[in-house]
Amino acid sequence: GLGKKHQGKVRDIYIVKDKRVFITTDRQSAFDKVLGFIPYKGQVLTSLSTFWFDQTKDIIQNHLISQPDPNVLLVKECKLIPIEMVVRGYITGVTDTSIWGSYEKGERVIYGIKFPDGLKKNQKLKEQVITPTTKADFGEHDERLTEKEILQRRIVSPKVWKDMKDVSLKLFARGQKIANKAGMILVDTKYEFGLDEKGKLILIDEIHTPDSSMYWVKDTYKNKLSVGQEPESYDKEPLRIWFKYHGYTGKGKIPKMPPEFLAKMSMLY
Repeated sequence: GLGKKHQGKVRDIYIVKDKRVFITTDRQSAFDKVLGFIPYKGQVLTSLSTFWFDQTKDIIQNHLISQPDPNVLLVKECKLIPIEMVVRGYITGVTDTSIWGSYEKGERVIYGIKFPDGLKKNQKLKEQVITPTTKADFGEHDERLTEKEILQRRIVSPKVWKDMKDVSLKLFARGQKIANKAGMILVDTKYEFGLDEKGKLILIDEIHTPDSSMYWVKDTYKNKLSVGQEPESYDKEPLRIWFKYHGYTGKGKIPKMPPEFLAKMSMLY
């Protein structure tokens, strides 16, 4: 009785009047493709989003109404802003939209932001940067955006854009502070926003989950960096690295994840 199902990469969504039913499945996506299923992943993402929405509601209103089931959120319907606000505190990543991929190729102006020479992979940046992307439809690739393009295309007004930037940096600072207490580094993350029925900015989608963020273990980070090893992480980066190692970065036949690897990823989540 919920009506038509709208299927995203990870979620099944039903729109019921002025509300949405968000069902977070165990589908695993990376490189803008669905790559398989990770047991228990859906309920981990759902519970973490509920936790973080509660921890940040003093910074900005969010769309959460309730969590009636481990995999389900009931949320307010609103007008989507088609920009993903990616906030980065470190230079890292293996995807096409990551800044490390471009930096390694010799680019120094990335997303319209100038980066200095001599940076190492996984190094902390002097200050957080916002590297926005488009919000692609299912099966499409997210594309990079610059502030100039966002304003030229009039995707949002200059005032809304300024609010989105300010709020994103405040949310990221709160996330880093809470993660730090838990012995973790919040490396980067993405935020999505909409406009409510009064045209006011509202935080939507998910927040600070291991699907939308990168988390590293604080205690071992410096040592791993000094010897050129990848940091220990609690996110889907090991999955991206596994697929890249097996020759897959979004094109061609998708390699099948073996049961041992699925169990490892499930434990990570």
